[in-house]
Order: sequence, then C-alpha cells, then structure tokens
Amino acid sequence: MKLFVSLTLQRNTRSNQSYLAFHSLIMLPSLNAVYVMDPADWSKIYAQEEREAIARKVNILGPVMSSQEALLRPDVLRDADILLSGWAGPRLDERFLSMMPRLRIVLYGAGAVNYMVTPEFSRRNIPISTANHINAIPVAEFSFAHIILGLKSFRRNVQETLRQRTFILPQVKCAGGFRSTVGLLSLGAIGRLVRKRLLSMDVNVIAFDPFVTELEAAKMDVTMVSLDELFAKSDVLSIHAPMSESTRGLITGRHIASMKFGSTLINTARGGVIRQDDMIEVLKQRTDISAVLDVVDPEPPAPDCELFDLPNVCLTPHIAGSLDKECSRMGQWVLQELTRFLSGKPLQGLVAPELLLIAA
Repeated sequence: MKLFVSLTLQRNTRSNQSYLAFHSLIMLPSLNAVYVMDPADWSKIYAQEEREAIARKVNILGPVMSSQEALLRPDVLRDADILLSGWAGPRLDERFLSMMPRLRIVLYGAGAVNYMVTPEFSRRNIPISTANHINAIPVAEFSFAHIILGLKSFRRNVQETLRQRTFILPQVKCAGGFRSTVGLLSLGAIGRLVRKRLLSMDVNVIAFDPFVTELEAAKMDVTMVSLDELFAKSDVLSIHAPMSESTRGLITGRHIASMKFGSTLINTARGGVIRQDDMIEVLKQRTDISAVLDVVDPEPPAPDCELFDLPNVCLTPHIAGSLDKECSRMGQWVLQELTRFLSGKPLQGLVAPELLLIAA
C-alpha cells in the first residue's frame, strides 16, 4: 500500500510539474511592445508597478526611446505589435509607420493625440486609445476650483482687501453660486467632467460646441448657445476646446470685450484658441474682467510678455493637467486598457476615426 501511494504521488508530482511547465509556456507573452515618448516623462506616467505588470503581459523591446531615437532604430520598431506612448509621442506619418509593419494598436498614456495622428495613420485603421479622460480629471478639478473662485470675485476681493487693508463686506459684488451662469466652450471629455462637478451647484450651465446635439445637451442639462451668446451671458466662462486649424484664433478681442462686468475667463485648453494680442488689449481696458490662464501662445511666454504685468491676470505654468503622482494614474489606465485589448474586451479610450485629427 505504501509503495502504491509513493508511486502515485511521484506520478502526480511529475504530472503537475509537466502541467505547470506547459501552462507557463502557453502563458508567455506573445506580443511585442515598445515605449516611444519623452524619456523624462516615462517613469512619471509609467510607474514601476505598472511597468512591471505590463512587462508580464507583453515582451518589451528595449528601453524607452524618444521619437527622434526611435527613427534611428528600425530594427526595434519592425518587431513591435504595440506602441506604448505618452507626452512627446511620435508623429505617426508614413515614414514612422513603414518602420512598424506589425503595429496593431497604439496605447497613449496622456491626453490629446491629434498632434500624433496623420491621414496616413487614419487610412490604416489602426486603433489608438488614449487616457484623455483620465488626464481630464485634474484639469476638470482645476477648472471647477477656479469657477467657484470666479463666481466669488476672488481676485478682485483679494486685491481690494490688500489695497484698503481692512475687511469690508462685500468689497466687490459677485455673481455667486446661486442662479448665476457658467459657460463652457466645448463639451469634450474635460468639459463634460466640469459639467458633472457643476451639478453640485445651483447654477445655469450654457455651452458652445458644434459637435453636441440638442438631445445630448438635454441629457446633460446644458443649454446650447452661439459663441457670441456664450461670452455675453456667462458670469464665468471656462474654455476646453481642442487645438485645431478650425479653433486657432477662434476667440477674438470682441468676444472678451462683450463679457459681463466682473466676469471671469478661464483657459486650460490651448493658448492658440485665443487671439492673445487682442485679449491683452481688452484686459488692459476691462480691468473688471479676471483671466485665469494656464495656457498661453507661445509657451512659455517671452519674459517681456504683457500678461505678466496685468493685475487682472492669474498666470499659471500649464499645471491644470496631470502633475507628479497624478501622472501615474494614466499609466495605470494604460495597463488596464492593455489587459482589455489582450483579452478581446472593448477598449474604453478608443478614439473614433472621424475624431482622430481633433481629439483633445
């Protein structure tokens, strides 16, 4: 009996080892991936925990490369099935794509991808998935915070309090957070997140976005208006439009000059959406208008840029998006999206082909 048990255990042990060896063999990563992005941002977006988890799912071909370095390594690119990227990703033009004949998907651990995609890329029908909605979270938080401050006329009250060196309530009248009007320029990923946060307030929300239908707007409880109406009716106006040929210089001095007395303009989108020289001239004359500018054109602004000297301008160095630990939230999402791709599940950040060149 003891001999039978011993032989059975030995046979089962050998069988289990063979099974585990076979199982390990079939579970080895079969697809190759390569990182192409700004190496300085790589470890911010892809923290060690995510890098190790990704490496267990796919074969990583070499260290991270910048876009320029990648063009010099066709021997690496030709074997990659998956492109993992982030800020300063490669231009997906004919030259780059010809070096990646096996490319099956692009996973982008940041926001807008319109600077990367080209008509050549669109024609190949290669899916590209972006963490845009993840990067939108801190931008929406930043915007929402400044909307509240704008409704309280924060900047003007601070300046008056410091000037008079006393507390007099109210120093400056404000629109407040009840029955006031908040305007949103664009209802993309960020604009929609801002709108969700505004649901906690008793304010009217109006928006301008040519891609949003009246039915969609009704579901969000947003009133769609023209661009001119948006500026004329808003107590605080937050800009979230993508940068494209159609939106460059979209906002003129005339629009800003039409804003209500004591209103606030917030731009966390792209500086080029506003005609900056026009805006500066209006803000010189309309010192009652407050401008919160996290983006300018160009960036960084020249040391002699007049925006530094205007008392009604709050200038921040493009900090609304993911910073420091916030960046790794996008890498975490790429890991999750990669897992969905490998298991054949629907992707959550897939950019529709018709929106590739304008996605922001």
